[in-house]
Amino acid sequence: MKSNSILLILFACLFSWALQAQEIQATVTINTEQLQLDQQRGSSQIYTELQRTMQDFLSGRRWSNDNFAPEEKIKLNINLLLTKATSQGDYEATARVQVLRPVFGTSYETVILNVVDKNFNFKYLTGSPITYNDNSFMDNLSSMLAYYAYLSCAYHYDSFGEFGGDFFVQKLNNLTNLAQNSGSGWGVVTDVRSRMAIAENLINQQVQGIREVNYSYHRMYLDTFKDKPDGTRKGILEVFNQIRNLNSLRPGAAGIRVFFDAKADEIVSIMDEATVGERQQAFAYLSLLDPIRTETYRKLIR
Repeated sequence: MKSNSILLILFACLFSWALQAQEIQATVTINTEQLQLDQQRGSSQIYTELQRTMQDFLSGRRWSNDNFAPEEKIKLNINLLLTKATSQGDYEATARVQVLRPVFGTSYETVILNVVDKNFNFKYLTGSPITYNDNSFMDNLSSMLAYYAYLSCAYHYDSFGEFGGDFFVQKLNNLTNLAQNSGSGWGVVTDVRSRMAIAENLINQQVQGIREVNYSYHRMYLDTFKDKPDGTRKGILEVFNQIRNLNSLRPGAAGIRVFFDAKADEIVSIMDEATVGERQQAFAYLSLLDPIRTETYRKLIR
């Protein structure tokens, strides 16, 4: 009896450790509203299974050698809008990928990634497991999920330590090199909205400074906003200057687009109570660096 009790305790400890080990807390939702009626009829079970399988793959796999307590896990949300589904298991979708990070000393969670992937195309059959290997391309679904897991980790780690996400950036580079030659929808470096371009910007020396921006914005300024709001606003203006320098080297680079896709609304909220001069300076930077949202930023000078 005593040995059985010890075994149970050991098992409970190992189980508890396993639950804490994984880095990602994933939530996957699937929207079928854009599918034709004949594609949806009698198929709801496959979507429930697909959702669960994707979620389990992301949350159940270890993506690094670090252990995470439940409250430390990286929140990764993927919303799939299915646009095509066939009985052969071929799917086409648009995916919105969002990653959240807590802000020090507050209950607020900031968005560090808000990416829309319009080519989230894959094959999935009922009962199929999702398998992935860092050293080979298995299929589009496993590689796309691994891509966003590593991208989430890269941005998360970079936001806490300068170039803290190096391990994951290398993983991304290897993954995209393998997938580009075997899969579809990975894009090219010149397409700033593509998976290839986003990953390439993290490793390219010319624009790698966007990773320093990620660190400065989050760790040096946003994490101190509660205690030093005025200092945070001044610091964020300096971040815009960093981005301007990067933009002069690679106008409209993927990493710059990713930053503003995640941060535009938050920046307006933070700078809204700045001085008139700071708001004018912020608008000048923002309308130059993120022109598609100029009208959003114009609120700062009205």
